[in-house]
Amino acid sequence: MLTVDSLTDRPGTLLEAIDSPSDLRRLDLEQMEQLARELRETIIATVAETGGHLAPSLGVVELTLALHYVFDTPRDRLIWDVGHQAYAHKLITGRRDRFQTLRRYKGLSGFPKRSESDYDTVETGHSSTSVSHGLGMAAAKAIRGDQAKVIAVIGDGSMTAGMAFEGLNHAGDLGRDLVVVLNDNEMSISRNVGALSSFLSRKMTGRMVRRLRDHIEERLLALSSVGENILTMLRKSEESIKGFFTPGMLFEALKFKYVGPIPGHELGDLVATLENVRDHNHGPVLVHVITTKGKGYLPAETHPGDYHGIGPFDAATGQPRKNPGAAISYTKVFGDTLCRLARQDQRLVAITAAMPGGTGMLPFAAEFPDRFFDVGIAEQHAVSFAAGLALEGLRPMFAVYSSFMQRALDQLIHDVCLPNLPVTIALDRSGVVGADGPTHHGVFDLSFLRFIPNLTVMSPKDENELQQMLFTALHHPGPVVIRYPRGSGEGVALEASFRRLEIGKGEVLRQGSDVLLLPVGNRVYPALAAAERLAESGIDAAVVNPRFVRPLDGELIATWAEKTGRVITIEDNSILGGFGSGVLQLLHERGLQVPVTILGYPDRFVEHGPQATLWADAGIDADGIVRTIQALLH
Repeated sequence: MLTVDSLTDRPGTLLEAIDSPSDLRRLDLEQMEQLARELRETIIATVAETGGHLAPSLGVVELTLALHYVFDTPRDRLIWDVGHQAYAHKLITGRRDRFQTLRRYKGLSGFPKRSESDYDTVETGHSSTSVSHGLGMAAAKAIRGDQAKVIAVIGDGSMTAGMAFEGLNHAGDLGRDLVVVLNDNEMSISRNVGALSSFLSRKMTGRMVRRLRDHIEERLLALSSVGENILTMLRKSEESIKGFFTPGMLFEALKFKYVGPIPGHELGDLVATLENVRDHNHGPVLVHVITTKGKGYLPAETHPGDYHGIGPFDAATGQPRKNPGAAISYTKVFGDTLCRLARQDQRLVAITAAMPGGTGMLPFAAEFPDRFFDVGIAEQHAVSFAAGLALEGLRPMFAVYSSFMQRALDQLIHDVCLPNLPVTIALDRSGVVGADGPTHHGVFDLSFLRFIPNLTVMSPKDENELQQMLFTALHHPGPVVIRYPRGSGEGVALEASFRRLEIGKGEVLRQGSDVLLLPVGNRVYPALAAAERLAESGIDAAVVNPRFVRPLDGELIATWAEKTGRVITIEDNSILGGFGSGVLQLLHERGLQVPVTILGYPDRFVEHGPQATLWADAGIDADGIVRTIQALLH
């Protein structure tokens, strides 16, 4: 095993000697700066091959080193909010040798994962949970008499979510020892929005504050006793001045001790500040750190939103590696259709929760800025806000990732569906999403949407059907969810004109006599392919595209279930409570004793991996459908 001492005069090799933060604590400041450079090089080179969250991780390299250097991790609990900035953390906590497997099937997760390391305190993937997690840990430690520290690192973008302030408010009331590090880079994924972001932006770096203070002191002391008296008065009011120049007064109103702002890429300042916080502060303290998203890699610094989450790219140029033959993505079809509809209907307004790029809304925002609303990371507010717009006669469409929509279920039920308001939820990234893994897979939405009264749930088989469903939703008098997957469509032509689909009516795509295939959304084309292959072995499969998960086309499904005598449902969703469960209930209510096999994800969280691999693992690709039917019918 190489030692730190043997590597100090060999550039580019310090990282090889770091197997845990205890190794890190043997370094001096100059060696730490060298290590920071090596970490950035490793992160850039790896993400260029695997894809991942590049800009967030580059922005916290020095902060990561300082936190592990100062605090006794893992005894001291370190929590990364969201967790997409934890690549440097993984590299120095015993996972360096596996880092090239980042986000790959059966490799390292792109987020903190407790089963990977004792240094990963919680499973994170959604924002704004760190303060609540940390406060719970701090309260537990107080009960047990444990003196270990708890540190929660939260970005300023995550501060736009109400849950963060619920945690801060409770922390100030409890008064437990909790260190909250505010990583302030004016970015969440896209540029931050909202009054809080503007308030946090009224800041000065720690160096600037100290320089100004030293200059004032020097001038006042030159005035002899008069200057000394003035200086004494100013020192007494230092906290008020600090509150004027910085957002400290906001957090101190919540009963936090406020420290900062401090420069987030100067290791000396970071270490000194964190050591002071560790040794001298009691109760909740907030350390305000100013960082640059994408630090150290010019393309990511220049365009941090584009490099927040990126696929494989050329590290030398920063250009993404694209598949030139790929069909247009569902997300782009949504964004383009939204603009077309908005030109026809002045009532249409669009809402995003800090994801204008990821949800395809940037063209709409540019063309219709007065009808576009970015509410920040606040899905609950977004849904109730949409309800308010609808109550005044507008037609809001809220585009959101499926797994993020889980947070706003109560608002959807109570504020939108109960009053039966014409709000459309465009549910992007439904089904498995690939390398982001279990925190981001949208495999529960059919289950948690299917039971809500008044709600219409659609799922398009291709990109053309998506645009027709959006048009249908715009003219439907009640709430609608349109569920579509991540990635490219099927390559079908987009019709030039819009047409309304009849609510609750499916379509027969292939007639057959031996078995009925009921695939939902992106499983329709694999089911058609399976049916053609089954025909070669003498099995005649009917394929019906339900289009609607709620309401189901009861007549169509029951008719073909009776004709074929066996039903196979296929969904990119959990088998518990999803589309297949709805079909079972439908047939039972109609008194039909037809056997039903439900294909989907079993009762466990789906790990990360390529979408095609995860579909194959669940048996919901064409090969899996063929195997299931052959096993049932032979």
